[in-house]
Amino acid sequence: MSTQTTTASWKRRKLRVRKKVSGTVARPRMTVFKSNKHIYAQVIDDVTGTTLAAASTQSAEIREEAAKAKKTEAAALVGGLVAKRCADAKIESVVFDRNGYKYTGRIAAVAAAAREGGLKF
Repeated sequence: MSTQTTTASWKRRKLRVRKKVSGTVARPRMTVFKSNKHIYAQVIDDVTGTTLAAASTQSAEIREEAAKAKKTEAAALVGGLVAKRCADAKIESVVFDRNGYKYTGRIAAVAAAAREGGLKF
């Protein structure tokens, strides 16, 4: 597959998910983005368009640990950190947006760690 086809397919899947998933003040949307090296998670209120909490493998608290860990283990660290930051912001429940990715591997690791950290979705 060419890069253009792969990117276009991902964007179509992403839009298909976003049609159904939207965040509110009561239940913000937790979205995940992965690159080849890093993984990012954000909790977004779509009504106002603001990011309420965010974490990534580049966050200061976990940067050293994530650099030494495997990708899936680093994703779990990100999930735990975003759950901790949500707890600090008094967010208990979110809607999970897999952002067009399959729910496996790093995406599932972020979700599982966030659930263990106390987030409900």
